[in-house]
Amino acid sequence: MSAGNSAGTRRTNVEDRQQTEGRATTVTTVDAGPRQVSRSVEVAAPAAELFALVADPRRHREVDGSGTVRDNIRGPAPLQLGSRFSTKMKMYGLPYRITSKVTALQPDQLIEWRHPVGHRWRWEFAAISPTSTRVTETFDYRDAGPVKNRLKYYEATGFAKRNAAGIEATLRELRERYSR
Repeated sequence: MSAGNSAGTRRTNVEDRQQTEGRATTVTTVDAGPRQVSRSVEVAAPAAELFALVADPRRHREVDGSGTVRDNIRGPAPLQLGSRFSTKMKMYGLPYRITSKVTALQPDQLIEWRHPVGHRWRWEFAAISPTSTRVTETFDYRDAGPVKNRLKYYEATGFAKRNAAGIEATLRELRERYSR
């Protein structure tokens, strides 16, 4: 597991309510600490099923609310600690490819991968009941490097705010997918 607070240990009272097909979907802002953007939502599905979805890189496009993930062209399924997977992406109209490495994994509970430029994406799955799970997604840019950290690169470029919006959209869509 990566260093720092586990998502969900400190929650803010801020909630983002969105109307989706006439139902309120609540995405909660989680205070995961400095240089981390973290949100969570309750999903009506078992933790193991949700973990399996995220641990299969070929299915990442199914859970991407940002619209940047295209196709995963290489990588094992399911992912394991140390696995590398390559993903086609598109941002600002420009296609590119990245290869990420799984840096933390606890089956049915946590998976995290490191992006080539230093930030990490972490998913946590906390079973509330056998059929309900608290899903937390975190964009963690604490280890982005001294230059980026000193320049507050992710804040200055708007990536922290943009990734927060992408996480919120991802979690709303995930909740809706399992509420039908």
